Amino acid sequence: MPPDPDAPLVRRAQRGDRLAFERLVDRHQHRLFTLAARTLGDRSEAEDAVQEAFLRAWRGLGSFRGGSLFSTWLYRICVNAAHDQRERRRAEPVETVDTAPDARDRFAERELSGQLQRALAALDEEQRRTVVLSDVLGCSYAEIAEITGVAEGTVKSRLFRARLELARLLGTGGGGAPSNE
Repeated sequence: MPPDPDAPLVRRAQRGDRLAFERLVDRHQHRLFTLAARTLGDRSEAEDAVQEAFLRAWRGLGSFRGGSLFSTWLYRICVNAAHDQRERRRAEPVETVDTAPDARDRFAERELSGQLQRALAALDEEQRRTVVLSDVLGCSYAEIAEITGVAEGTVKSRLFRARLELARLLGTGGGGAPSNE
């Protein structure tokens, strides 16, 4: 495992240094927002999920032992917070409304259409999460496996099936997948 660039800030935050934790938040909030927004398909719910993820991270910081990168640990917390947000929402169906992209969202800066967001929303939760972690956030198969708690082979097959389904939904055919390693 490569050295964790967040390690010095994490150690300080674990000792109660709130400013160190705020720097970690600043460093990771954009990517967590992208993960949550593309997973949930709703900006407001994504903001809530990210806020909850950072709260959980602050409360659980003492349990982080450095067995993985801090960012990987944080993504896992965010995935869980987004999942919990989606579960709360299931009782109340919400119509998807295209909103203006967040200027901080590099994925939106690439001018992804509402059509792609609708296609992502049509994927099952595991496939959508895997695509977002891989193709939006650039996580490796190993990182995705750790974040989602499944084997690398499962990550690869989910990603392959998700890309095929996205291609079908978008009418682009193919479904070839760039390597993640």
